[in-house]
Amino acid sequence: MITVVSDTHGRTGHRLAGRTLDAVREAALVVHAGDFCTEAVLDAFEAESAAFAGVVGNNDTPGVRERLPETRVVEHGGVRLAVAHGHEHTDTSLALFGRQSNADLVVVGHSHRPGFDYLGEVPVLNPGSHADPRWYEPAHAELHTDPLRGELVRPDGSVVESFAV
Repeated sequence: MITVVSDTHGRTGHRLAGRTLDAVREAALVVHAGDFCTEAVLDAFEAESAAFAGVVGNNDTPGVRERLPETRVVEHGGVRLAVAHGHEHTDTSLALFGRQSNADLVVVGHSHRPGFDYLGEVPVLNPGSHADPRWYEPAHAELHTDPLRGELVRPDGSVVESFAV
């Protein structure tokens, strides 16, 4: 399983709880789409994850920015993910990023709104925010490969939405 999170907006720790914490610990790979805010939060995610890949967000400190790229492509289990925080991307640029990366799925954060949709032919996933949902419900994503599919899941374990790519 690949667990996808974003927009932690923490100061001292990962702010994980319930099913979200379990999903991070169980995942073969954890992907974070930015806005850790501090290096302590990034360190906490790396400590909880068997394998970890993250990108910076618009609220990350210089220390986080020195350690992570703005975008990245991650391959796991035959699946290719193009990851960006999304604050500097339009729908068109995200679709282009996905196509240029030959990605099976584009992962973005920033809006805190969990959802799965297509930009043209490019599938895009926003896991929402597990810790700072703002106007939306807290969520993370759990991805399964062969075939690529997933769920947006609340920290209490209930499913917000299931999707297939």
